[in-house]
Amino acid sequence: MEQTNCHIVVLISGSGTNLQALIDASLSSNFKISAVISNRPGAFGLQRAQRDDIPTRVIDHTEFASRDDFDKALGETIEEIGPELIVLAGFMRILGSDFVSLFEGRILNIHPSLLPKFPGINTHQRALEAGEKEHGVSVHFVTVDLDGGPVIAQERVPVLKEDTIDDLAARVLEKEHIIYPKVVSWFASGRLQMQAGKAMLDHEELPPTGVIVHP
Repeated sequence: MEQTNCHIVVLISGSGTNLQALIDASLSSNFKISAVISNRPGAFGLQRAQRDDIPTRVIDHTEFASRDDFDKALGETIEEIGPELIVLAGFMRILGSDFVSLFEGRILNIHPSLLPKFPGINTHQRALEAGEKEHGVSVHFVTVDLDGGPVIAQERVPVLKEDTIDDLAARVLEKEHIIYPKVVSWFASGRLQMQAGKAMLDHEELPPTGVIVHP
């Protein structure tokens, strides 16, 4: 694949399995991870990045007096690095409107539900409690609305009668590792943009639930 040298920054808070999927994909795709930033010093994802010689930064949110102060420091660090895209991969902080506005159209998030169903946390538990027959994962642009930005792509999994929360989470996670690198590659190739609050792929407005991505 032709390299377009699209530089991305990945934000994490934890183990970084989606980060690992992005690292693995970047070896033969059209994007490069310029840095990994964590708000938690002990996040295992930092070790994943260091193993592949990817620069890491820690911006510990507990060291800031306010959410706005943290957002400002994070934004300044990202501007210093200068990526074309910011990718949230298990980043457990709600970003404020000033930060989102600064990088509008250049922030992606992955969410473990079929948005607009089940925004927020505990999505697998809520899907089971609701008796859903299908569950899944969504990749969307980040806006000021929590998990409410335009959806780019989704992948679905069946909900089985005997499923536990862990069973369902594992099935969804497998799809996350497939769908996220694909969407990042679309952005890197110039196929994907956010225009006037809409997700656009190949110059066509995507439907409210995005496109279905298959392996």
